Amino acid sequence: MRKTTRYPVTRSNSLWQIYKTVPFLKVCKNFIAIQIGRYTPWLKVKNGIYRTFLRMSIGDETALALMVMPDLMFPEKITIGRNCVIGYNTTILAHEYLIDEYRLGDVVIGDNVMIGANSTILPGVTIGNGAIVSAATLVHEDVPAGAFVGGNPMQVIYTKEEREAKQ
Repeated sequence: MRKTTRYPVTRSNSLWQIYKTVPFLKVCKNFIAIQIGRYTPWLKVKNGIYRTFLRMSIGDETALALMVMPDLMFPEKITIGRNCVIGYNTTILAHEYLIDEYRLGDVVIGDNVMIGANSTILPGVTIGNGAIVSAATLVHEDVPAGAFVGGNPMQVIYTKEEREAKQ
């Protein structure tokens, strides 16, 4: 089960009420910082932009590939450990706007994690140290440390112990 906090709304759907949940100028600032970061080829510069302007926690030697899309509204809820690779065009969400409510949840990615291209990480998910997420995976629940997961919906392909036995 993902760890999210639910916030009910009344009248129109929660996305219609977006600027009651997050300030407009914050969204504008985040949009600019994310667009610059998405296209920046220098990893240290990209991490610096995300740490400074988005208040994301990003460990040393972590590489966010071209076009990675951090959460636009709540990037400060994303923590990425050290020495990770986040693949091309991956989306990391810390919010979800629904009809009757919106939900917020921290995303925690451990150390030495590899996430394949075009994956989507939903709010409230923890990915354990040393995990591998295959390309195009919808990460909708926690990933155990050292596991190899993939698919839509995500499934455990190998546990840490099964991966070590194969090596």
